[in-house]
Amino acid sequence: MASAFNSTLNSNKAQLPLEVWGGVECTVNRVGEEYFDQLERNGHATRLDDLDLFAELGIHAIRYPVIWEKIAPNGLENADWSWADERLGRLRELGICPIVGLVHHGSGPRDTSLVDPEFPEKLAVFARAVAERYPWVTHYTPINEPLTTARFSGMYGHWYPHGRDDLTFARALLGECKAIALSMQAIREVNPNAQLVQTEDLGKTHSTPKLAYQAEFENERRWLSLDLLCGRINPTHPIWGYLRDCGISESELEEFLQYTCPPNIIGINYYLTSERFLDENLENYPAWTHGGNGRDKYADVEAVRVCAEGLAGPRTLLLETWERYKLPFAVTEVHLSCTREEQLRWLNEVWNAAQELRNQGADVRAVTAWALLGSYDWNSLVTRSAGYYEPGVFDLRSPQPRQTAIAKMVRDLATGHKPNHPLLDTPGWWHRPERLLYPAVSCISSPPAPLLPCSPASPRPLAIVGATGTLGKAFARLCEVRGISYRLLTRQDMDIANPASVNKVLAELQPWAVVNAAGYVRVDDAEGEPDICLKVNAEGAGILAAACAQHNVALVTFSSDLVFDGAESNPYVETDTVAPLNVYGCSKVLAEKLVLQAHPASLVIRTSAFFGPWDDYNFVTIALRQLAAGNTFVAAEDAIVSPTYVPDLVHTSLDLLIDGENGLWHLANKSAVAWSELARLAAKKAGVSVKNLISLPTQELGLIATRPVYSVLGSARGELMPHLDSAISRYLEERN
Repeated sequence: MASAFNSTLNSNKAQLPLEVWGGVECTVNRVGEEYFDQLERNGHATRLDDLDLFAELGIHAIRYPVIWEKIAPNGLENADWSWADERLGRLRELGICPIVGLVHHGSGPRDTSLVDPEFPEKLAVFARAVAERYPWVTHYTPINEPLTTARFSGMYGHWYPHGRDDLTFARALLGECKAIALSMQAIREVNPNAQLVQTEDLGKTHSTPKLAYQAEFENERRWLSLDLLCGRINPTHPIWGYLRDCGISESELEEFLQYTCPPNIIGINYYLTSERFLDENLENYPAWTHGGNGRDKYADVEAVRVCAEGLAGPRTLLLETWERYKLPFAVTEVHLSCTREEQLRWLNEVWNAAQELRNQGADVRAVTAWALLGSYDWNSLVTRSAGYYEPGVFDLRSPQPRQTAIAKMVRDLATGHKPNHPLLDTPGWWHRPERLLYPAVSCISSPPAPLLPCSPASPRPLAIVGATGTLGKAFARLCEVRGISYRLLTRQDMDIANPASVNKVLAELQPWAVVNAAGYVRVDDAEGEPDICLKVNAEGAGILAAACAQHNVALVTFSSDLVFDGAESNPYVETDTVAPLNVYGCSKVLAEKLVLQAHPASLVIRTSAFFGPWDDYNFVTIALRQLAAGNTFVAAEDAIVSPTYVPDLVHTSLDLLIDGENGLWHLANKSAVAWSELARLAAKKAGVSVKNLISLPTQELGLIATRPVYSVLGSARGELMPHLDSAISRYLEERN
């Protein structure tokens, strides 16, 4: 069994296609006295079934944790192997080759650290124990990204032992590289054929001409961990003098040559933030980017935000690695924290770059879909636990890991099929003009980015029905931001109540999906004109759904919390019985039924109580305007709702549409609040007096249509929306 599924990593590159690997974000790092554990955060610590989900993707290998700090925090004599026994055993049964990681941005158990002189020997003892327990495992990454970890732990002070000087950085890095070499030596005494897959972030630094010396130094330093392992650090090496200046003795450096351990496969981790730009013109950048090297002061910013030529990019950095070492390599992390289509575009771009280099003779083995389960709090470099979640191949905000659109792309790549999502026809934001947040500067250390191949035709658009409404306009605005080609349609462009009109437009536009943001929204008026409300909301939606089914076009349409009668006291979920109290609610119930009958693949989203920054007539905007002007504002004190911030609704709806989700979904910001309390919360955050806010029972407001007293939306399918408190804060920022 082992030889069969390990052969894929060892075979000659010409015999097999480029492979797809996977990876679980498994950082266990220490900040002060606290450990942050991604495996606990993402729930994989207790979900064995995840491995079967991974296997369904068709991946050949997986970067998988047997983390020192978790297995043996109190010494090998007290080690608990049960978790690793079960998971590695299951991977073996599934035919997935584990690339076992022992330390992932960590510093070991509490009795050691990266600058402990005994750290290398201690890790080697643990590595031997792992090899002895799992002698069939053939691929190891003893320490992930040693250079990055040494920088964050020894130079920048983010992680334990929180060093902020060059000597601590150098000691940490030398200790890590020695630990890798000793660990592989120990592993190979058990399994002589064990392979080292050594990962590192190989970002690149660009600069103005004045700071070219600093960029040159940083671009040489980025190879330091791999050069150490390959035995290249000698008195003629450009970094030798730097290490000596740090305080590392010549004898230490010479001694290190006995710990060389060239990787069998170099693992390249590359992110958009990996490429930096240094600029002495501080006035062009915010203060938090300012720093220096003792000789010059400069701003250090993401190169993508300032470099006129664009980034060096994955192809250039992969080629630089191949030309420097001529060793087999793989891309061992591909992940982007962004909207779903941008995640698809990024993976596609890295895959194409790797495939192109492989075709030109470089020994590229694989591309790794990283963060299969997403990751937590990397926006703060895992220095605090704030709950910031980035979905990956799976989204963990559902009761069980939910496949995203990336999962389909991974399966396509793993089975030799070209990904064909229509949103791949548009370049990622890192290629578009809006990426530039600062005055564009020529990046002298970067060659001009190659021109992207033009699509043979314009990208298939997203058709948005409802050009005059709040929701339709918001979809158009955010599609513009996200690089999603769209057509915003008025009723004159397409009348959804007229089958001939709908079919004509779909045939001409050939959209990949339709967003139905049109509808009759005047809840009280509907009581006096039920026929019009039903025709627009229900019959029109049904006709549109039937046409989309006929043209094989995806559809998302919107329903309401007013399909419920308010008799419950817990948030309504998708499977709860509908019982509308008014004509508008009845029209939405009928619309749901007609749409899902005509086009079962449709996505029907129930939502509630819109507010947003781009129209002047939503509840929150009117409340703040009236209260700020000193006018009286009246709101219900007994009707409990879950307000929905329109930008959150649009972004989440687009992600679900791209993921290919269907059926009923509830989307509202997490909350349960009376209308009057919503006005109070918004006013408090805006610094507006609420002395003129009047809270009354709903029955005293003179409303024509009956409303439920409780219509809070929860979800049994996934809590994807942020909390209301966050939404109000962002609303106020956007309004200003």
